[in-house]
Amino acid sequence: MTFEAPAPPAFADSTSREKAARVVTDVLAPANLVIVLLLLIGWHSTRSWSGLGWGLLAALFCGVIPIGIITLGVKRGGLTDKHIRVRRQRLVPMVLSLVSVAIGIVLLYTLGAPSEVSALVVALLVGLLSSLLVTIGWQISLHNSVAGGTVMILALAFGPWLLLTALGATAIGWSRTVLKAHTLAQILAGTALGGVAALVFGLLR
Repeated sequence: MTFEAPAPPAFADSTSREKAARVVTDVLAPANLVIVLLLLIGWHSTRSWSGLGWGLLAALFCGVIPIGIITLGVKRGGLTDKHIRVRRQRLVPMVLSLVSVAIGIVLLYTLGAPSEVSALVVALLVGLLSSLLVTIGWQISLHNSVAGGTVMILALAFGPWLLLTALGATAIGWSRTVLKAHTLAQILAGTALGGVAALVFGLLR
């Protein structure tokens, strides 16, 4: 049996709990987390504005362009919503996002970006590819895959106290269940899959 997320009610028709869940889902969406993560790691890589600049460049290919791809897909009617709740619609935007991230990797290595930034973008590519392979057959939570990876990568870069950000990942999981976007198993599997990106980052940085 497959699981397809039902269409959510209009925001105005939602309960207070559902409205809170939608705010969490939107604010902590995967692309938003990726952009913030790249900026933080960019700054951490040099402790200067130049590192932040490298993070911004990486964020363009790993966050901004993927957001644009999804937004265009929704506008043209090829995607039901910006969170791509219908699994069969995920393939094309995810592949295009993979291409964008790959271009970003080539550019960062060519220009001599800090190793931490380059390592993170490679990790994001591996994480995205892993999620793509799983989502072909199962509606895994991409929200929690990115959230789980973000928590682990922040802890690796800044120290174990950043494991406190797991509270945010937990909030994301709660929001996805409230909105009936995923089962608990899909959320837990997505969170665990985030460890793949964290492992790659830890090995390459």
